[in-house]
Amino acid sequence: MDAPPKPWPTGLSEQCEPLVRRVLAPNPSHYTFTGTQTYLVGAGDDVAVIDPGPADTGMPGHADTNGAGHVEAILAAVGSARIAAIMCTHTHRDHSPASRALQAATGAPIVGCAALSLDDDGPRADTAFDPDYAPDRVLGDGEEISGQGWTIRAVATPGHTSNHLCYSLVESGALFTGDHVMAWSTSVVSPPDGDMSAYMASLQKLYDREDSVYYPAHGPAVTKPRQLVRGMLGHRKSREAQIVRLLETGPHTIGQMVPVMYKGLDPRLNGAAGRSVLAHLIDLERQGRVTEDGETWSMTL
Repeated sequence: MDAPPKPWPTGLSEQCEPLVRRVLAPNPSHYTFTGTQTYLVGAGDDVAVIDPGPADTGMPGHADTNGAGHVEAILAAVGSARIAAIMCTHTHRDHSPASRALQAATGAPIVGCAALSLDDDGPRADTAFDPDYAPDRVLGDGEEISGQGWTIRAVATPGHTSNHLCYSLVESGALFTGDHVMAWSTSVVSPPDGDMSAYMASLQKLYDREDSVYYPAHGPAVTKPRQLVRGMLGHRKSREAQIVRLLETGPHTIGQMVPVMYKGLDPRLNGAAGRSVLAHLIDLERQGRVTEDGETWSMTL
């Protein structure tokens, strides 16, 4: 999906539905689309903030269209309401670092996904983990936090990262999907923390739900959630079948597989594609279907 024409509504509060607004962070890239979308849930005296976004540097070129930083834009959107919780879907650096500046400004607790800090040899800097993320409360699958007129329930969706959570807005049937499901792109599953088997199970988990709309951290809202998830499950199974067909012709390295599997791909995305191929290969290896010898993969004899 191509990005919408500029200007993008960076730093502005946009109403998505009665209980939901979003504020776009100024961090567009080939991997974040137009940037990270921070969601504000609640229309009364208190609100929850979901995915506060990247570190707010205040540097030139990192401000919203009104000249303020992203945290300032969030605070302006919140207005006189109290922030009841700062919630992160996961701890990649385009999602959680601003939680600390927002907490410092408001005293609000950081609630949601667990901390996770490890080296990531993935293809891009914006997926490096946030080592300083420190939640005041970790939510398990099905646990809730509530405020005036709203209830948010955690939905554990490991795969993109092992600590990834989606958040269900009970009152409206909306689901905040972070990076797990997005309409503009498939999610990168990058080992060692990204896990294809867990990712597929999490997709099936969402397919079995009856959410009315998805609000991803990047890209447009998803108004036909089950249709999109069904397509994503099929897409991943198709990728796996491509790998098997290639290996049935003989041993291959990931570098040899990517250009065959991703014809016409922007070369800047080759690294991300290779990580997802690796995730599929690891899953196939666990099933006993392929074996690895150095950088070469083969079908199991």
